[in-house]
Amino acid sequence: MAEKFSVSGLKAAYLTSKNSGNRTQVVRDLTNKNINYLFVVDIFSEGIDIKQIDTVLFLRPTESLTVFLQQLGRGLRLHEGKDCLTVLDFVGNSRAEYDYERKFRAMIGKSTSPVIKEIEDEFPHLPLGCSIILEKKAREIILNNIKEATAFSKKKLIKKIKNYKYESSLPLTIENFTAFYSIPIQNIYKSSGWYRLCAEAKEKADFKSDLENSVYSAISNKWMATSSYSYFTFVLQIAKKRFELNYESLSKEQQSMLLMLYYDIWKDPGLFPDIQTAIREIGKDSIMTDEIIDFLEYRINNSDFIEIDIILPFVQPLKVHARYTRDQIMAAFKLSTFEKKSNNREGVAENKELNVELLLIDLIKSEEDYSPSTYYNDYAINEILFHWQSQNKTSPNTPKGLSYIAHKSSDKRILLFVREKKVDEYGNTMGYVFLGDANFRSFEGEKPMNIVWQLNEPIPPYLWKESAKLQSG
Repeated sequence: MAEKFSVSGLKAAYLTSKNSGNRTQVVRDLTNKNINYLFVVDIFSEGIDIKQIDTVLFLRPTESLTVFLQQLGRGLRLHEGKDCLTVLDFVGNSRAEYDYERKFRAMIGKSTSPVIKEIEDEFPHLPLGCSIILEKKAREIILNNIKEATAFSKKKLIKKIKNYKYESSLPLTIENFTAFYSIPIQNIYKSSGWYRLCAEAKEKADFKSDLENSVYSAISNKWMATSSYSYFTFVLQIAKKRFELNYESLSKEQQSMLLMLYYDIWKDPGLFPDIQTAIREIGKDSIMTDEIIDFLEYRINNSDFIEIDIILPFVQPLKVHARYTRDQIMAAFKLSTFEKKSNNREGVAENKELNVELLLIDLIKSEEDYSPSTYYNDYAINEILFHWQSQNKTSPNTPKGLSYIAHKSSDKRILLFVREKKVDEYGNTMGYVFLGDANFRSFEGEKPMNIVWQLNEPIPPYLWKESAKLQSG
């Protein structure tokens, strides 16, 4: 670099361990401005005080925050006529893995505010008399770098857990940790689990658990896809009692939620003598019970919608506008029992005993996941009207078609469950939003039938926005 600068007419020199004998003369030349640029390798990070330095160039990365601050400190000495320090970081612009977040955190110091928010708000919590001013393009690059880095590997997450106590004044909890580093909670459980990560970071005692895989699978594959204040509150209440319960003392609605919980954790039917024994088994593992409590408190505290009660001629625990997995829905409507689990994977599911039919709808479908016979045309016409295309064999003259047209006269309930797509941005299976009662409005065509359903409750705004896109293509 010194050679390149010199060729360009800029007075420059270099200093490494190989020519360190010239150190005194080089320092004198820099101080006297015989040279204006000095390139160093592993020298001058500390133990040198040249107050005139007003520009620092970073040309190689370092994972050590101590070394980074020492290098930065070479230009932070006060000197008469020196108004500011200019820092040019060429490493971050050329290396995608450059950790901007930790570098800014080192400069900001301990706070309760995430680095992203500090940058977006122009660093309001810096010490008095200090400022960091980012040029617009640089600010965009840095924010994008930090946001893209939220897809943390397990190794990076463990490293951040270790560093958390040096960077934040808040207690180490999953809520504080994910908020502080702007980490989606999905990334925590994609790696393993919160307590396991903390144990590997030596921030919690190590533990052995026969239930670890089952609980972490339930959290990542079931509860990440679920958004239900009532269901999570019920599970949290019994978790705080270490899952000690009397099944017979529970209401019918709570018994249904207990079956939902059973399939969330155990997946297969009839693994225990009864459901009470199965649920109590969870409470025998104190570590995993604590993890369940922490996770559910996080999800409940971050709930951002209102779920609505629905009146049906039978007891079931689901609430309108809450989100549930297919297995939870099957259990709630008695299509799965403790002894036998439903193997339904179709877009319709009927319980003839309850006289109810469930329509499970994906708004965005891919040819990889759907055959021509199940590749339907479903979208919201407006907030209360939903266009649904039946299976290909259904016509208005078949028993199935007639059951839709005349469902009111036979007291049959049609319930809609809709999700945006099969898999979310984190690679997890999405849950279905319960839209509630659907009443037949009109139809056209046959094999398949195109039916317009009218909802009792308007589609929630976040789902209406996605659904309406499908109408316009």
